Amino acid sequence: MSEPDLVNISDLNQFLYCPRRLYYLMFYQTQGLNFYLADGRALHKRQSRRGGWYREVYLRSEALHMHGKIDVVERAGDVVVPVERKHGSRYYENDLVQLAAYAMLLEEYLGERVPFGYLYLYETNARYLIEITDLLRERVMKTVEMIRTMRVDEIPAFSDNPNKCRKCSAVTYCMPYEARLLEEV
Repeated sequence: MSEPDLVNISDLNQFLYCPRRLYYLMFYQTQGLNFYLADGRALHKRQSRRGGWYREVYLRSEALHMHGKIDVVERAGDVVVPVERKHGSRYYENDLVQLAAYAMLLEEYLGERVPFGYLYLYETNARYLIEITDLLRERVMKTVEMIRTMRVDEIPAFSDNPNKCRKCSAVTYCMPYEARLLEEV
């Protein structure tokens, strides 16, 4: 299976945030740069190093149809766990799914169960232990399949939450406000 046939795990997060956003990123390579994206990248680069962990570990799985770069992999007792770093002061369901996908990649690579992972939030400097449940694992696989079935000639609907558009790096390409105005005419 070639790389394009594999879903990048960060795309799961994008898709769950807004399928239309991922559509523009996938088919038109329109990754705009806004404050939130630039600030998040800078925080990742400045993150200090501690002992006992590895940074930016790349894994892939043909069986799971996924690939991705885990921000941090560390040992927690007798298990190895993923750590996903996020820009904000809180986390959302799409962040949980992304973390679960990284745990699933680690499981396949290590040949052992990864029962939890951590979400680290830069804004609060807090880490949250997240259990990798069967429900999260199912959500990962369903999302991977939805992404794999996306087609260039089928544009997803706009987000039900217009507040998401304000922070979206694809807003200049998606043009949700302008398109909604035209739909009203």
